[in-house]
Amino acid sequence: MRLRLVLLLLSVFLGGCTSVVQTEVATPTEVSTPAPTTSTSTSSTVVVTTTTTVAAEVLFTLGGVITNGEIPLWDAMVRLNGELIYTDTSGLFSFGGAQPGLLTVERPGYLSVEVEYAGGDVSLDLPLERRVVRAIRVSRYVAMNDDDFDRLLGLAEHSTVNSFVFDTKDESGTVLYETAVPEALALGFINPMYDPVERLAQAKAAGLYTITRVVSFEDGRWVNAQPEFKLAGSWVNPLNPEVWEYPLGLAVEACALGFDEIQFDYVRFPAGKTAAAARAKQPLTQAERIEAISSYLAEAVRRLHPMGCAVSADIFGIVVSAPDDQGLGQRPEELSQVVDALSPMLYPSHYSDGWLGFADPNDHPGPVVADALDDGIPRLVGDAAMRPWLQAFYYNGSQILAQINEAEARGVGWILWNAPGNYQESWLPPLPPDEDTDS
Repeated sequence: MRLRLVLLLLSVFLGGCTSVVQTEVATPTEVSTPAPTTSTSTSSTVVVTTTTTVAAEVLFTLGGVITNGEIPLWDAMVRLNGELIYTDTSGLFSFGGAQPGLLTVERPGYLSVEVEYAGGDVSLDLPLERRVVRAIRVSRYVAMNDDDFDRLLGLAEHSTVNSFVFDTKDESGTVLYETAVPEALALGFINPMYDPVERLAQAKAAGLYTITRVVSFEDGRWVNAQPEFKLAGSWVNPLNPEVWEYPLGLAVEACALGFDEIQFDYVRFPAGKTAAAARAKQPLTQAERIEAISSYLAEAVRRLHPMGCAVSADIFGIVVSAPDDQGLGQRPEELSQVVDALSPMLYPSHYSDGWLGFADPNDHPGPVVADALDDGIPRLVGDAAMRPWLQAFYYNGSQILAQINEAEARGVGWILWNAPGNYQESWLPPLPPDEDTDS
C-alpha cells in the first residue's frame, strides 16, 4: 500500500501539480472510531501516516482503501467536506485543495470507517472490515404474519443471527409486494404479501442487515407472457439485455426501499434436460456463458453500488468443486471479480452419490460443507466474500449446527434455507454470555 501511495504521489507531481519536497517522519497515529450500538457495525482502527513537507503549499490528500487482507478495494465511496469520489482500480483516491474535516469511507458489503482529517499532506491507509453475514431466510408466509416475524426477531436477538434474507421476486415469478416497476406492472405477476417498508424498519431497529432475493432468469409465467424472451423451458435468455431490465428494475427499487443488499438467484443458464434444449437453440461456449452472467451482474453493480447496496449472487454448490461452469455460466474465478458475495448452495441432499468422495453426501452434512468451502475459497480471484447457503431442512439441530460450525471455522458467514421459515433456537449458535441481553 505504501509503495502504491508513493507512485500516485509521483504521478500527481509529474502531472504539473505544485512541487513539494518530502521527508518522511515515522509517526503513525492510531485513530479508533467508536463502536455503534447495533449488531451491524463495529469499531475500526485507522493508521494515519503524516509526511513533513517543505517548500510550496500542499494542494492534495492521498489515500488507499484495502480489505483486511490488504487487497485494494475499487469503487469505495470517499467523502470529505461534501465532496464524493471513488477509489480507482488500485484502491487509491486523492482530493485536491482538501480542507480539514470528517473523512468517511464506505463500500457496500463492508463496515464504514470515519477519521478526522486535520489538513495538510497526509497519506491514509484505510482498511475496511468485511461484513460477516449470519442470516436466516424470511419466507413470504413469515413476512406476512406479525407473530411469526416477531418470533424470528426474537431468535436473532438471542443468537448470532445478524441478517435477514427476504424475497422480492421468488421462484414462482411473483413479486411479493407493491411495486412500481413498469415491467412488473405490465406482466401483472404481483401478489402483495408483506409491506417491505414496515419489515425493514423492524429489522433495522433490531440492528439487522437486510438482504432481498431477486429471481432472475427462470420464470415460467414470464416466458408464457413474453415468448420472444424465451431460451428454453421456463427460462428467459440471459444473453438478451432487454431481459435484464425487469429483474434489475426490481433490484433498484428494492435498494431504494432500504434493503442493504440485493441477492440475485437463478442467475445462470438452465441445467438438466432444459440445458440440452437451450444448447440446441443457442450453442454457446463456456466463455460466452460466463461472460453473459458476469455482464448482467456487472450491470447490477453499476446501478446498485452508487445507491449504497451490495450485490450478491447465488450459485450451484457443485461449481465450487468442479473445474468448469457445468454449463451454467457460473465459475468462482470470474464471478468473484464482479459481485460482493457469492453464495453457493451447499445442500448435502442436492449432491449426487459419490460427490466430494462421499457415497451419500446427505449423510455427511458437516464434512460436505467443509470440503466444498475448501474447494471454493481458494478460487476467489476478486474481493467477493464466500457466503454459503446451508441446509436447514430434513436435518436435526446438531446436523444443522455441524454445517454452521464449518462455515464459522473458515470465517465466511452463512445463510440458512428453510422454505416455511420454521427455525428453532436450538439450531442457532447462541450469543456469548456477555452479549446476550438477558444474561
